[in-house]
Amino acid sequence: MTFGFAPSAATSITGPTGSANRLARMLELDEWAAAGIPLLRNPREVVSGLHSRHRPAPGTAVVAVLDHEERLAASASFVPREAPVDGWEFRNALLAHLRRVIPHDLRRRTPIRTAVLLYCREGDERWTEEDGAWMWGLRDACTLHGLRCGAYITLTRGGWQVLGEGRGGRRPNSMSPPADLSETVIDAVSSPVRGGGVAVEALRRTAAR
Repeated sequence: MTFGFAPSAATSITGPTGSANRLARMLELDEWAAAGIPLLRNPREVVSGLHSRHRPAPGTAVVAVLDHEERLAASASFVPREAPVDGWEFRNALLAHLRRVIPHDLRRRTPIRTAVLLYCREGDERWTEEDGAWMWGLRDACTLHGLRCGAYITLTRGGWQVLGEGRGGRRPNSMSPPADLSETVIDAVSSPVRGGGVAVEALRRTAAR
């Protein structure tokens, strides 16, 4: 896997004021890496499970909530509306979908559930300004929903990558067929929502390893 920075094809920022505001609503890769994001014990399992459930195409975001044992509590996929890359817009979209699939934990003193974001996009695994805006949006949405901010994962033609950690793999990728869902989860219940998909899972781990 290669590391570095790449321009975002989705970035469309015009005007000095709009540019400054939007750039303030994104996180650089080093800021994200230093933010104390909890490590996933088995990122490949998380990525494969979300890929099987939601079958994301490029441009699709999948937000998932994990319990304290890293079991999937809820997830939702959606395609954000076409707009200039802005962490504020991404935050609002993530928060709206979190509210649809799982109650908030704002009454808890300490978050016990963690939200992670898988974003399927074009390009390679290098950080882009679009990724930085998603990171800002995820962090803010988690705060407003009483969740711990978890990993940000990209899914591209080359594979998947947990940004800020250096962990990744070649499969699944944005072109690979999803694995059979029965291989990764049991007792799954799913229901459609306009503009994306939702899956609420029984909090049990598959026995097959």
